[in-house]
Amino acid sequence: MTATKNILVIGGGVAGIQASLDLADKGINVYLVEREPSIGGIMALLDKTFPTNDCSICILAPKMNECFANPNIRILTNSELISLEGEAPDFRATIVKKARFVDEKKCTGCGDCTQKCPVKVPNKYNMNLDKRKAIYLPFPQSVPRIMTIDKERCLKFTKDKCGNCIKVCKAGAIDYEQNDEKIVLDVGAVIVASGFEIYNPSDMFEYGYGKYSNVKTAMEYERLICASGPTGGHLVVEPGGERPKRLGFIQCVGSRDLSRKNPYCSSVCCMHATKEAMLAKEHYDDIETYIFFLDLRAVGKNFQQYVDRAKKDYGIKYLRARPGRIMENEEKGTLTIWYDDLIDPHIQSIDVDMVVLCTALMPSSTAPKMGEILGIELDEYGFFCAKDPLANPVCSTKKGIFIAGYCAGPKDIPESVAEASGASARASEVIAQSGGGDVP
Repeated sequence: MTATKNILVIGGGVAGIQASLDLADKGINVYLVEREPSIGGIMALLDKTFPTNDCSICILAPKMNECFANPNIRILTNSELISLEGEAPDFRATIVKKARFVDEKKCTGCGDCTQKCPVKVPNKYNMNLDKRKAIYLPFPQSVPRIMTIDKERCLKFTKDKCGNCIKVCKAGAIDYEQNDEKIVLDVGAVIVASGFEIYNPSDMFEYGYGKYSNVKTAMEYERLICASGPTGGHLVVEPGGERPKRLGFIQCVGSRDLSRKNPYCSSVCCMHATKEAMLAKEHYDDIETYIFFLDLRAVGKNFQQYVDRAKKDYGIKYLRARPGRIMENEEKGTLTIWYDDLIDPHIQSIDVDMVVLCTALMPSSTAPKMGEILGIELDEYGFFCAKDPLANPVCSTKKGIFIAGYCAGPKDIPESVAEASGASARASEVIAQSGGGDVP
């Protein structure tokens, strides 16, 4: 294939997957680069999606497998872009594919090696709420279904001991001598869909995150309520392990906050909290749920109806209030939320068993370096800039490079998917026009 028949997609979340599938359907060769061992991104961590409450992985997994099976798509996991040279439609991209220490052609993903591995480390997929082994599959539906050795934790690398995985692997896939690989690709266009990161509220001492065991982030809650999570979908209150009777969800934790440099609205938190409160009610029909908010963002299709259904059918209580502090009531074993009611201005409090902090979603910490490599601009918050937010929302500030999903600004999954399809359409124009005409 010539460079003009190839397109590089950076980021294997739902936006990157959608863009890759759209391009492949047009007969274009796609290189999908993902820095994690599996594609899927944050959507793979979710239990359900709003506003339909459909199973998240049930929607995503078929797209992941379709992506893997498509002959026009080459998936490069554990990989990162380190340089991009040239101009559209003649880019040359250099990728570093980091060693898994497992032969991708031999590994069957059977999991025998994990059973014999003696090392247990925090499980990133489950938000560090449980443990995984030093050789692992990120999650059950991982694509590709290939094991990865955590070199920093593996006893064979740190102490030259163990080696159990190579002893039990019937496929002979373990390769301790495997090295990082440098891959040079000639491409006609680039789509950036590098996603976002989740704000860590440890510095917001007023909420007691990290101090009180029953103060969780929204993503930690998401893994707890999910059947594939560390508790099998059961909410538990520490230390006793009983289930909660009252839940409090706090919005805008770290976002719309000038002091923490995230003054923007993260877009999805209001609906995310509504969904999580609904899921709690579906698990425990007598549970009480309270959502503390400043302004309710319900601007997407059927979002307001979703909120109305939450109030009417699930009994979820929305409190327009600003929580100021959370304190632990050791006598009752509960958490007391002190808040300033914005409708009837005075200080009030409520006792709950668990608090869920809906934290800000931020640009990836790799975005500045990525912007420098690609030669595209970032806005004041760290999101990639569109050439024109209205007329060219998927075009970056450099010809032939396109942006899609949350890396270009706060948005939900449907918006990210739509934007990915738009980016793929514009990138395919580069291929069509490579014989002449202006490149978008």
